[in-house]
Amino acid sequence: MWLRIAWAVVRRPRLWPTAVRQVRRLAPTGWWRRRPFLPVPSPAYVAFRAVTQHGGDPPSGTARSAAATMTADDVVDYLRWCRLGARS
Repeated sequence: MWLRIAWAVVRRPRLWPTAVRQVRRLAPTGWWRRRPFLPVPSPAYVAFRAVTQHGGDPPSGTARSAAATMTADDVVDYLRWCRLGARS
């Protein structure tokens, strides 16, 4: 899933500065000490974004179930939203 998200962002150079800014903001402190050794947001934040973006009840179960609801298009939409917010 993360590779699909990265590919979707790579294909949109206008979103690169926003993506870098969001990675820096959302990466947990000390991310390099814990698996998957990537600066990915916490599972709780991914679950929160899934609920706020799509509505409904929070996903139940593990972090994987929350991440499974997220698509690359969802992340691109989120980055566009962040980009618009940064301009105002």
